[in-house]
Amino acid sequence: MGTYETVRNRIVQLCEEKRLTIHRLSIESAVAPSSIKNILYGKSKNPGVVTIKMLCDGFGISLSEFFNTEEFRNLEQEIL
Repeated sequence: MGTYETVRNRIVQLCEEKRLTIHRLSIESAVAPSSIKNILYGKSKNPGVVTIKMLCDGFGISLSEFFNTEEFRNLEQEIL
């Protein structure tokens, strides 16, 4: 699994844990629903760190909490 898929899966996981819809996450994070959908459905495969930080704010977590998962720790190098 690559970085994009890991970021996407983490957002989905947090939405489920926090019981947030895309619309509610958009309100809480001030990120447009279309931007969130673009990340989740693969149109935006490289969300910026500012966007991820804003989503973290919406989830009520820090960036370090967002990336502190086994999946992120086990990512392989993508540049060969």
